[in-house]
Amino acid sequence: MNNITMKMNADNLILQALQEDITSEDITTNSVMPSYQAGEVDLICKQDGVIAGLNVFKRVFQLLDEKTRFAFYCQDGDSVKKGQKIGLVHGDIRVLLSGERTALNFLQRMSGIATYTRGIADLLRGTNTKLLDTRKTTPNMRIFEKYAVKVGGGYNHRYNLSDGILLKDNHIGAAGGVKEAVAMAKEYAPFVRKIEIEVENLDMLKEALEAGADIIMLDNMSVADMRMAVELCRGKAETECSGNVTRENVERLVDIGVDYISSGALTHSSPILDLSLKNLHAV
Repeated sequence: MNNITMKMNADNLILQALQEDITSEDITTNSVMPSYQAGEVDLICKQDGVIAGLNVFKRVFQLLDEKTRFAFYCQDGDSVKKGQKIGLVHGDIRVLLSGERTALNFLQRMSGIATYTRGIADLLRGTNTKLLDTRKTTPNMRIFEKYAVKVGGGYNHRYNLSDGILLKDNHIGAAGGVKEAVAMAKEYAPFVRKIEIEVENLDMLKEALEAGADIIMLDNMSVADMRMAVELCRGKAETECSGNVTRENVERLVDIGVDYISSGALTHSSPILDLSLKNLHAV
């Protein structure tokens, strides 16, 4: 995440997280540290995983005090080990204490997503299938969670409803059918936008192809039907497999030949990566 993206899109969300944690003052820190004292604290990894979000972690403290300094011993995307010291933060002890929880919440969440994503992406290595996330993200955390997916080796599906056309079952129902939905989307959308449609069986698939859909999402279809669907779509449309895809069951989809596999689990089911700030001391 570069500095422009951080300032334009992330800073306000980070400030909201800080304001949620400090509604008036940090009464605990102010009681034990009434005035400035420089200090340092170590960033420690407490389990194996993939790190993601170091710049967001850093930004939390910088928004409290731009003079806060950092030393990181790894970078986003690196594998880290339990017990590894991955960074050091230097600054006003009041800032280190007040920003600790919020900074760790971002870093643990993002690193957990990157770790879980890496586990699935590794299973797809050597294939032509790309792993995608979804819009099943935590409210106000999408920019951070989708960044973490990319760090873990996955790719982003559309960012939001303004980003692309995806006709799902209720859109099809509202339009009156598959062909009708695709035709209406083609009429309304800018010509540069691809049209993706969700299908649940081979009959819907054939309708979608006849209507000229660009991408076909195969939703909760059997492996046998998906294999047939890939053959029907070859040279006509890209294919995406979706529906309850997790690390535990993705291997059954590896050799089907779809262009994309999307998994909401990347962002809604990944556990955090346990990290901690330890050994705070005055300098």
